[in-house]
Amino acid sequence: MEEIIFPNQIRLQRKRKGVSMQALADHLGVSLSAVSKIEKGYRRLNQEQLISVAELTDCALQDLYVNEQNSKQEVVQAWRREQERRNRINVDAGLKILGAALRRLRTDKDLTLIEVAENADMTLSVYHRIEMGQREVSDKEFKNISKALSLTPEKLKSEVQRLKDAGMLDEIMEKTDAKYKSLATPKGSHVSMYGIYTGEMPLIKVYGTAGKDGNIIIDMDDEDAKEVICPLQLISKREAYGINLCTRRLGTLLPNRAILFVDPQETVSIGDIALYYISEDEAMLLSLREDDKGMMYGIRFNPDQKVEIEGNDLRKLHKIVAISL
Repeated sequence: MEEIIFPNQIRLQRKRKGVSMQALADHLGVSLSAVSKIEKGYRRLNQEQLISVAELTDCALQDLYVNEQNSKQEVVQAWRREQERRNRINVDAGLKILGAALRRLRTDKDLTLIEVAENADMTLSVYHRIEMGQREVSDKEFKNISKALSLTPEKLKSEVQRLKDAGMLDEIMEKTDAKYKSLATPKGSHVSMYGIYTGEMPLIKVYGTAGKDGNIIIDMDDEDAKEVICPLQLISKREAYGINLCTRRLGTLLPNRAILFVDPQETVSIGDIALYYISEDEAMLLSLREDDKGMMYGIRFNPDQKVEIEGNDLRKLHKIVAISL
């Protein structure tokens, strides 16, 4: 079982344009099986892939989402029923109990989400969904999580049962349910708990003017900064913001009109594009790499320049999580 990532109309748009599943798979560089899961909403798509799908099917990005304005009512209702069914499966499978127990054990050991995720050889988002009770766990993953918590798999199972029997997970599960609904239905947004677009999208501020040597000046106090429609994945991220592509230090990789969306709370990793703050209001746009000693550094292009991350301080790096062309 896999969680629903978002309800989409990719199959509808693909057929409308006469594009085969194989053509879409080749376009995205994935397997036919992956395309099937994508169209069913079982597999995650990043912003770049979404843009590629929209370009291939010759439609607007918003047309790829199920929404109450443009989608047939039976399609909307089908996605709602599917989400409810999967939530019931999660409860029946004990995923919420496991997630609550993992959260309790992690906090008791004074560990962060990032520490457990890294030690369990998982991405932060995957482990977070496990703690939220929204993702099934394989035997290998369970063993890795046990090790990350300094427990054997047998001991972790007994701890989960002990916490459940003692009634120590009920409050955590209630808070998790409330948090899940809050994340899925952000205050002031128009997206339902099923991830279905129900009205006008909220806006996000866009900053950035050209600085010296291709740097970007970012004035968060600029009340006149323009606003654009917020990407769906950032609706609940209050710290997120947009950046004008006012530098050519990425070369011709992106057009001048592109807007980069930034999530300061998202953990950066090798291969990401990120803003590196060299002062409170000035940043470089970097492509993140790793040297032979496992240390992260940045690359600027046009001309090529290696940039050391001062003190390897990841707090100065704000990850680019979406791009609007």
